Amino acid sequence: MTNTVKKNPALWAAAMALLVTSLQAGAQTAPKFADAQASDPVTMGWMAGSPPSADKLIQFADGSFRKFPQIRWSFSNYRQFVPTSNVERGTGPVSVLPLAARQDLDGVSFQVLGTGETMTWAQSLGANYTDGIVVLHKGRIVYERYFGVLKPQGQHIAMSVTKSFIGTLGAMLVAEGVIDENALTSTYVPELKDTGFGDVTVRQLLDMTTGIQYSENYADPKAEIFNHTRAGGVIPRPPGYDGPKSFYEFLLTIKKEGAHGQAFAYKTVNSDALGWVIRRATGKSIGDNLQERIWRKLGAEQDAYFTIDSTGTEFAGGGLNASLRDMARFGEMMRQGGKYNGQQIVPQKVVADIRNGGGKAEFAKAGYKTLPGWSYRDMWWVSHNEHGAYSARGVHGQAIYIDPKAEMVIARFASHPLAGNPANDPTSLPAYHALAKHLLAHPQ
Repeated sequence: MTNTVKKNPALWAAAMALLVTSLQAGAQTAPKFADAQASDPVTMGWMAGSPPSADKLIQFADGSFRKFPQIRWSFSNYRQFVPTSNVERGTGPVSVLPLAARQDLDGVSFQVLGTGETMTWAQSLGANYTDGIVVLHKGRIVYERYFGVLKPQGQHIAMSVTKSFIGTLGAMLVAEGVIDENALTSTYVPELKDTGFGDVTVRQLLDMTTGIQYSENYADPKAEIFNHTRAGGVIPRPPGYDGPKSFYEFLLTIKKEGAHGQAFAYKTVNSDALGWVIRRATGKSIGDNLQERIWRKLGAEQDAYFTIDSTGTEFAGGGLNASLRDMARFGEMMRQGGKYNGQQIVPQKVVADIRNGGGKAEFAKAGYKTLPGWSYRDMWWVSHNEHGAYSARGVHGQAIYIDPKAEMVIARFASHPLAGNPANDPTSLPAYHALAKHLLAHPQ
C-alpha cells in the first residue's frame, strides 16, 4: 500500500473496500464501488427536487432502494418505501446520555484483519461506509458522528441487529416462564407442525441450530432468503408472482434438511418463527412486546418502527428502524446487566446467559473466517475474547458492540455496498477492540 493511499482517507477507504471484497468473494478481480466520499447521498443528490428527476429518483417497485449507492439514502428513510408500524417511546422523560466528547479517538490505530496494514479509527469510518456512530464509555457519549443524510433525530434500518432485540425478548419470556425453551415450536404455533419447524425447540430457534432448508447466501439470487423477503414485501415481487404473500405463509413452506441442534447455521427465518411463537405466547405483536418491555423503559428519545408485511406482521428478522442514540441506550442497558434508567429491564440472568455464549463447536461448523472462537446465543454474537465482547450484527454494517471490560458500547449504522459482514469485519472488529483498549489505558 503506497504512502499516498495511506495519507488520503478517500483513497484508503476505496482501497480497503476493494480488498475486503476480494477476500470475501475469493475473486481475481474485485467489484469496484465508489468510496464513501464519492457515494455520499447528499453529494449525489438522491431524491432532491419536487419531484426528483428520473436520475435521482429512488423507488421500491424497481428495487433501486436496495441498490448501491442508493442505499446510502434509503437506509435512513426506509418508511418512505414500505409499510411500517410504530414502536412508541411513550410520554415519559428521555433518559440522559451525558456528553463527554474526546478528541483522541480518531487517531487510534489498528491492524486490518488478514493484511497487516495499519488503519486509524477515523479512516475506518469511511472504509465501512458509516452513516452514523456513537461510542459510549461508562455511559457517557465520548464520540458521535453522522454522515450523509442520517441525523441525530432520524431513524435508520437496523437490518439483522433486529434479531438481537427479538432474541432478547424471547429469552426474557423464557426466564419468566411464559415460554418453555425445551418445548417444540409447534406447541405454540400448531400450523408449523408439518413443516421443517415442526420438531424444532424454542432453544434451537434462539441459538439458530435448526436443520432446515434455507440459504442465506446473498450472492445466490435463488437463495431462500430472497423468497422469504419477497413474501414479506421487503423486496419487490416479479410480474406474475404467485408465491407466499406474507411471512406466515412463507414459514409454512419450510422443509427439514438435517438434524436439529447439531450445528449453528445463520438463517433469518428462525427469527420470524420465534416472532410467531412470541406473538402466540403473549397475545401481542413483537412490536408491542418491544414497546412495553424495553423501549418505553429505556427512556428512548424517539419512536422506533418495524417494516411490516401485507397482514401487518413485523419483520422479526430485520425490520427494526431506530435512532442511533437509542440503539446505544439498548446496548448500555445490556452492558449494565439489564439495568438502566433506574430499573431492571432485562433480567440479569438473561444478560449473563447471553454473555456466556453458546456452543463454540456448533458455531465453528459455520466456517466464519473473521469470527474464530465465537459463538451465538439468544440471537447475539459472542466473541469470547479477553474483554468478553458480544454484539448484535446486521448486513451492510449495522452493529451494536458491547465490551464489558472496557465499559464501552458502540452503536453503528452503515450502508456498505456489500451485504455480508465479512466485507467490513476486517476494518470493524479490530477497530472496536483497539478503541476499547485505548479507553482502558487512557480513562478520562
